[in-house]
Amino acid sequence: MNRTTLSLIAAATALAAVTGFAAVSAPDASETTATAKTPARLPVERSSLLCPAPSTSELAETAYTSFTPAGTEGAGTGGAAELAPSVTLLDDTAADDEKKTDDKADDGTNDDKAKEPAADGADAKVKPFLALKEPGKPVSGTKNASDAPALVGTATGPLAPGWTTQQTTTVTAGDARGLLGVTCTAPDSDFWFPGASTDKSRQDYVHLTNPDDTAAVADVALYGKEGTLKSDTGESIPVPARSSVPVLLSTLTGEAEPNVTVHVSTRTGRVGAVVNAADEKIGGDWLAASADPAPRVVLPGVPADATSVRLVVFAPGEDDAELKVELAGKSGTIVPAAAAETLNVKSGMTASLDLEDVAKGEPGSVLLSPAEEAGETPVVAALRVVRGKGADQEVAFIPATGPVAERATVADNRVKGSTLSLAAPGKTGKVKVTASAGSGGGEQVVKTYTVKGGTTQAVAPPVPTGLKGSYALTVEHESGGPVHAARTLAVTQDGVPMFTVQTLPDDRGMVSVPATKEDLSVLK
Repeated sequence: MNRTTLSLIAAATALAAVTGFAAVSAPDASETTATAKTPARLPVERSSLLCPAPSTSELAETAYTSFTPAGTEGAGTGGAAELAPSVTLLDDTAADDEKKTDDKADDGTNDDKAKEPAADGADAKVKPFLALKEPGKPVSGTKNASDAPALVGTATGPLAPGWTTQQTTTVTAGDARGLLGVTCTAPDSDFWFPGASTDKSRQDYVHLTNPDDTAAVADVALYGKEGTLKSDTGESIPVPARSSVPVLLSTLTGEAEPNVTVHVSTRTGRVGAVVNAADEKIGGDWLAASADPAPRVVLPGVPADATSVRLVVFAPGEDDAELKVELAGKSGTIVPAAAAETLNVKSGMTASLDLEDVAKGEPGSVLLSPAEEAGETPVVAALRVVRGKGADQEVAFIPATGPVAERATVADNRVKGSTLSLAAPGKTGKVKVTASAGSGGGEQVVKTYTVKGGTTQAVAPPVPTGLKGSYALTVEHESGGPVHAARTLAVTQDGVPMFTVQTLPDDRGMVSVPATKEDLSVLK
């Protein structure tokens, strides 16, 4: 086997292991006239998504929206993108599913026809809950029950590049009250969650979902302000094939800590991981994983009316971090009064900083960078954000997120209550935003935004013409400096300002592979 062929296979294998995208196509002969040193940009051919079980509340109402952006060059034709209940949970609830739940899908996939046997050997009796038919048009469905299962899905062909699914749950009462939103995750082997808690006032579960036909084994480590929290049960947690396992963090340790960093890693296999955080006083939301450790961190999307903002940071390496904390607002970047001094983060310990009402009527983004003369120490970070006062408070979480390198998408946007935050921490950047057709009809609308360096723009996003249903927003980087993005959904329920924030990391729908004049479809 020659070296060029090995390089292509290595690129595809690495991509599958890191992102959950399992395949890329070899360059077409007509596209490989460049030298072997010039990489080709190719769309992924297969991707996976995992949605956690939404809620145990009898009052839960969950909406799902699935979408793939149109116009990916070289993506081909055909393909499929389907989400189906995880096998283990389905086995327990299938007999009563139609009696206990009110399930429907806008695209008509919830019919009586059984799903054909899956190529990967999945249970042939498992019918898809949500199936995407074409790029550029979202599909949506609902599931209203306390026993709604986790969903496992795969997209192939032109539906794979940039495939995303939003899960949004409304719970009107109880400890988990709130608008709980999460972008379904790709499987991986390593996740960091600063901002979790084992405090008595919190009920935080980390949901581990296995997309594969073989069991996975995961470790869950907890870190507080003094370092590792002692645990006898956090190692070697089995996650059966195509199943989901929720783990209550407070059962892993006897130490009650208000600010905890959770590290999920796998010994074998891969999982999707996300934390469901519920506070008895201020409701709950999903806490998504932080971006990979980095010395400079951006947390976009702090609402203008935030009444309390807490920053939680963890340094996973061997070195301590000395960080400057700034807020990029509408007109520029400032150092908040609460962050007048640098934030010291000891290696292996969780640090927190209460920024209080840092926004002060202006939407913004929190920026972390090495303090003057400090080292470039990688960190992970998240914000706990509260809106409202007294008994009418609601919480959401904003993890650190990377820039939109090429393209990123968030689904389930609505005519009212959607806000798009765009932050340019360095140089001025320009992005194109496409509002897709609606799940029930409408025509896409495109708008461009120029974000001045050191600022955050919070805008009401464009709305499709003749919109029916919900729609997706796709952000594409056009020029200038890096731009980070987040979307806020807000709904007021009985005086409570419910909200949830989803960041928009790059969708990594394209990958660079070696270009060559040789035929790579045959191993030599």
